[in-house]
Amino acid sequence: MTQLRLAQTAKATRILGFGSFQPERIVTNDELSQHLDTSDEWIRERVGIVERRFAGADQKLVDMAVAAGSKALADSGLSPSDVDTVILANCTMPSPIPNGAAQVADRIGVKAAGAFDLNAACAGFCYALGTASDLVRSGSAKRVLVIGAEKLTDWVDPTDRANAIIFADGAGAAVVGPAEEAGIGPVVWGSAGDLVDMIHTRDDRWIFQEGQSVFRWATTKIAPIALRALEAAGVTPEQVDVLIPHQANLRIVESIAKKLRANGAREDMVVADDIVYSGNTSSASIPMAVDHMRAAGRIKPGDLALLIGFGAGLSYAGQVVICP
Repeated sequence: MTQLRLAQTAKATRILGFGSFQPERIVTNDELSQHLDTSDEWIRERVGIVERRFAGADQKLVDMAVAAGSKALADSGLSPSDVDTVILANCTMPSPIPNGAAQVADRIGVKAAGAFDLNAACAGFCYALGTASDLVRSGSAKRVLVIGAEKLTDWVDPTDRANAIIFADGAGAAVVGPAEEAGIGPVVWGSAGDLVDMIHTRDDRWIFQEGQSVFRWATTKIAPIALRALEAAGVTPEQVDVLIPHQANLRIVESIAKKLRANGAREDMVVADDIVYSGNTSSASIPMAVDHMRAAGRIKPGDLALLIGFGAGLSYAGQVVICP
């Protein structure tokens, strides 16, 4: 019987660097209230958002992904030639073909890269990070550039008060490489396809989210999933330094943090609140939050972080990572 050769595998993986990008245009709640039946007070109370960033008409998803990916490479100390795979998590490309990852790889200078898009919407970055880690550990890739990028303003009805106040544009990225000791825990993921009506597209154009249903699901189901991710990584809630959930709604984030603390997480556990000034950027929200928190000194090298993404009507994923 013919014996097939296997690739040389890595013992473990870690995140080597982060990067992010946001458009320049800041959109405040007061600006939205000029054409929507809403107010700054109502938006802050319901979802916790103060402002968000909107991309210009000539600013594409791929442009933002290139900017974030380039910064992550610089942060990792690597050059494009050191990377052989690019994964672009997104749900808002204008069309499925050509895929965005190959365009990003070419523009950054990662030549002949394995490149593919991954669509799990708000869970997309965690899905992509888990996939990248497994590719490196199996020997199928040496180093992977993982990007979450969205231009949600292309897909949200600007007259829909419930959704137009939430979603925004941006990109975040991380570089995954081999390590002697684990810096990325096993991904815990799943789906609930019977809940497709919670988040979907309608009229083949606009993204629609049933806010109350998503809120009830996330505030009851996400904490147990987060605890499973901790167990899979062999750590306890009290060891978590930083909680970084998908930035869907500040009230959801606060609820998840409260339930984790009820299960042993420390009171001084840092909790991501990037949604306040970035809005909901779907697959970009987690890496963007990490990058912003690192820049602000809220995350230190070696901190144990719990990442958890959820959405897409409905998928979820999470893992524990050690911050670079």
